[in-house]
Amino acid sequence: MQQAVSARAPAHLWIVGVLSLLWSSFGAYDYTMSNMRSAAYLGKMGDPAVILAWMDSMPLYAKIGWALGVWAAVLGSVLLLLRSRYALYAFALSIVGMVLSFGGQYLGPPEPYQATGVLKYIPAIVVLIGLAQTWYAWRETKDGVLR
Repeated sequence: MQQAVSARAPAHLWIVGVLSLLWSSFGAYDYTMSNMRSAAYLGKMGDPAVILAWMDSMPLYAKIGWALGVWAAVLGSVLLLLRSRYALYAFALSIVGMVLSFGGQYLGPPEPYQATGVLKYIPAIVVLIGLAQTWYAWRETKDGVLR
């Protein structure tokens, strides 16, 4: 009888995986509420009509990049928890989405409200976390933890 040998996943995989899923879920919530055009949600950031007009004026590639960045990160997080090597590809695809999305935001129409304090660094934080997720998935794939 043949027995499948499966090494135990290190504890850090579960910690990173759950934190990654929580982080990505917030992005999915923001994406969903924004695209459902929730006035209550958008009202917390300013005048919903102004924010919706700005979102509507974003280039199509930025909108596609936003969706790709968010949902590929969620998929990558789930695949990480499933110990799949495809998590690496999902996180890499998420980085492509971030580049398209943030590129469209910086090259497109100006934001209606200028972020202040730590909020103005959110795009950089999102990219850094995305790069860290991709690096972690790459390292765990290389080490044979993700199969």
